[in-house]
Amino acid sequence: MEKFIELTAIAAPLLRINIDTDAIIPSRELKRVSKKGLGTGLFAGWRYTELGSRIENPDFILNQPPYRDAGILLSGANFGCGSSREHAVWSLAEWGIRAIIAPSFGAIFYSNCVRNGILPVILDDERIATLADIVSANPAENRIAIDLEQQTVVAVDGGTDTFDITPADRRMLMEGLDPIAVTMKRDDEILAFQARDRLKRPWVYL
Repeated sequence: MEKFIELTAIAAPLLRINIDTDAIIPSRELKRVSKKGLGTGLFAGWRYTELGSRIENPDFILNQPPYRDAGILLSGANFGCGSSREHAVWSLAEWGIRAIIAPSFGAIFYSNCVRNGILPVILDDERIATLADIVSANPAENRIAIDLEQQTVVAVDGGTDTFDITPADRRMLMEGLDPIAVTMKRDDEILAFQARDRLKRPWVYL
């Protein structure tokens, strides 16, 4: 998993509330079990002109330059609600989104983001609306800077916002660790436990 420490990127405002995982990637786009190839299905119901089409809707923000190169998404409350569909995060990651700034997230979606290298940042509605206005004035120039070590979001208006994240989630992102990699960092402890346990309960290992 790619480490997340600092990011300065174009931010795309998609200020809708309750964007659920089926809107992020509709079930009809889930034709594979791999993480690869899901980017084309991202927001398929909004990005394309009709069901099953790959003709882009020019009104959808991610189809507009320079938002095609956005690495940050600004959105409304309860982003990623709905199902536990991890494909939603995979599709965002493959498309190029590294961070999402919203007032709140679906709980499972938030965890899936952390475990797949996307930083979910919680800021209030008013500040997100201000950030959207700032970036919309000149998206290519008015980029947003996120520093995970300092837990800050900085915009070109000079405003600096801080955000909360648990130490465990922060560590996973900064070290580029998924849950398995976190466990493997304690491999020596695990092996030592197994050695002791073999002496106490040898029948378990027959």
